[in-house]
Amino acid sequence: MAIARLVRQAKRPYGLWVKMTAVTILGICFIFVWGVFSNSSTSVTTQRESFEDIAEPVPSSSSVIQSQSQKKSISKPEKHEVVPHLIEKNEKRINGSSSSVTHHKKVLPKGKDKKGVAHGKKRVHEDNKVNQDKGLANTDLHEKKEEGEEEVEGEEEVSDGEGDVEDMDDGDLAESVDQDVEMLGDGESVEEEETKKTSKGKMKGPLFDPNAKYKWKLCNTRSKHNYIPCVDIEVGGGKVASYRHRERSCPRTPFMCLVPLPHEGYKSPVPWPESKLKILYKNVAHPKLASYIKGHSWLMESGEYLTFPQNQSEFKGGILHYLESIEEMVPDIEWGKNIRVVLDIGCTDSSFGATLLDKEVLTLSLGLKDDLVDIAQVVLERGFPTVVSPFGRRRLPFPSQVFDAIHCAGCSIPWHSNGGKLLLEMNRILRPGGYFIMSTKHDGIEEEEAMTSLTASICWNVLAHKSDDVGEVGVKIYQKPEGNDIYELRRKKIPPICKENEKPDAAWYVPIKTCLHTIPIGIEQHGAEWPEEWPKRLESYPDWMNNKEKLVADTEHWNSIVNYSYLNGMGINWTSIRNVMDMKAIYGGLAAALSQQKVWVMNVVAVHAPDTLPIIFERGLVGVYHDWCESFGTYPRTYDLLHADHLFSRLKNRCNKPVSIVVEMDRILRPGGWTIIRDKVEILNPLEEILRSLQWEIRMTFAKDREGIICAQKTMWRP
Repeated sequence: MAIARLVRQAKRPYGLWVKMTAVTILGICFIFVWGVFSNSSTSVTTQRESFEDIAEPVPSSSSVIQSQSQKKSISKPEKHEVVPHLIEKNEKRINGSSSSVTHHKKVLPKGKDKKGVAHGKKRVHEDNKVNQDKGLANTDLHEKKEEGEEEVEGEEEVSDGEGDVEDMDDGDLAESVDQDVEMLGDGESVEEEETKKTSKGKMKGPLFDPNAKYKWKLCNTRSKHNYIPCVDIEVGGGKVASYRHRERSCPRTPFMCLVPLPHEGYKSPVPWPESKLKILYKNVAHPKLASYIKGHSWLMESGEYLTFPQNQSEFKGGILHYLESIEEMVPDIEWGKNIRVVLDIGCTDSSFGATLLDKEVLTLSLGLKDDLVDIAQVVLERGFPTVVSPFGRRRLPFPSQVFDAIHCAGCSIPWHSNGGKLLLEMNRILRPGGYFIMSTKHDGIEEEEAMTSLTASICWNVLAHKSDDVGEVGVKIYQKPEGNDIYELRRKKIPPICKENEKPDAAWYVPIKTCLHTIPIGIEQHGAEWPEEWPKRLESYPDWMNNKEKLVADTEHWNSIVNYSYLNGMGINWTSIRNVMDMKAIYGGLAAALSQQKVWVMNVVAVHAPDTLPIIFERGLVGVYHDWCESFGTYPRTYDLLHADHLFSRLKNRCNKPVSIVVEMDRILRPGGWTIIRDKVEILNPLEEILRSLQWEIRMTFAKDREGIICAQKTMWRP
């Protein structure tokens, strides 16, 4: 009846308005009903509102951080003092209201600790509680750093389009994200939840599936216990003559197997500083190393050790005589003052970097991975900075204008061949006014003439040339020009000046260009001025840095974290720590905070993050560019501590298999080594389960305001 009446009313002159009103009401009702019933089915992610559901760890392999959807019954936890200043205060608003916070206390799993650390007891000194505010002093800094990185996330620094998977740009990587993490190769896992993406290709699902189960197997490669995935040819058999690629070439799928321990066994390395004089031979054993030892006096086998007699080197007369002769030839070279960061090409003699370390010089050895001798592994075992990289057609993973000096002693590199490309790469990374020191035993006339012509064409000045009768070597010291005027005075403009669009700091998978980059001259460019002498250099902030306040805040932030947490509150025996890696460095704040400790830090700056590596070198520290979707250029079991500050959350939309990053950490970390991981709670929850599947000991966990920290220790376990 009501409908009939409505129809009759519609026939009247004013019936049109009734029609419009009815349609409007019905439309609003439809939108309301549709919105109510569609919210639950279309929501993709939920936000954690509190930590009240996060359970205490039990001495078994239970989860450290449990999600709301996976609550488990647990035994009554023991009392444990927490470290509030380990996690930065995060005052983010959620849906217009502040998130509720529960201080999350954790208990360490009981077990044996040879270092004398009792599990289950207090891990934090009472005096640390007084300093809680100091550890939280830079709360805003952390959030600003992360926001700054989000702006450039997904933008590859450089690419030359060569290779297979390793040369894919960010768009290709985002599109190739796997729908599951079923392990390829020797590893196996099960992940049922598909990776959710937005229309732009970004993942909206979890980085690690909390329901995944992992079953690990050993790698079966030709290099066996010395396997470097992106350098070694991993074919197990066949008639392949070489073990290594001439250029960096990663497997098409990330390797998901565990590198075995040496066949003769493995022991905890000799601690620093004893490792300067001796290391355990079986930790670095290699067939070609045995034959190498017989023909060289600077290292020798003594029982179970490989020893390094003092003042012995490849140079007759000793390494001290060699260094003194360099200072005599060029008095402006003052080791440990104006010369702080040095690149040593070839790793033919680690006594060079070892002796310079006593003079406060930080020498980064470049291991040219070939089929000769694995000396780079020996250098790392001794506790000296080293990175392994092929050096052929592509640039080295360093920014331009950063090394104070470059040293090449019998490195057998044909500098003059192929248009002098390799020497042009040295020119790119050498600081204006920096020194190139080359010593050779037997220089042919043709090679010497070619080198003379090449160095003249790039305007290097020969400061000194001396034949050392005692050391039986010829030493030449070149200096790079400090201005561009001299380039215009060349008769032949070969090599030419690089075009403006040739970025000198682009180094990741970029081919070496046959051109000269101009010398920076403005104070707003890095490399235009020589840094302060060491150690003032560490706390001197360059004029070309736009926002010095960020660098100051970063330094203060990590000083408080290290002094009030890492050194005293983590249970780490720092006397056993020498080789440290900051897997996501920004300004080198962690390395600067650890400068008073007997450690060195490899600062790794991601290729997709803001380019802060020149600042790190400017401070007198060392580092490299790297993409953690690939393996790092180092031997297995070479680092004592890995530090990852929000590394995984920044790689969510880049890597095919984020689990492979954890596998890589297992490869490069020594048994007994430590890792400190700071990240979001939803990432740390499944990440801890992955570490437990690798039989790592979880020494400490802490969570607050959706941020958390895990401190874990690798064991000797292999499947």
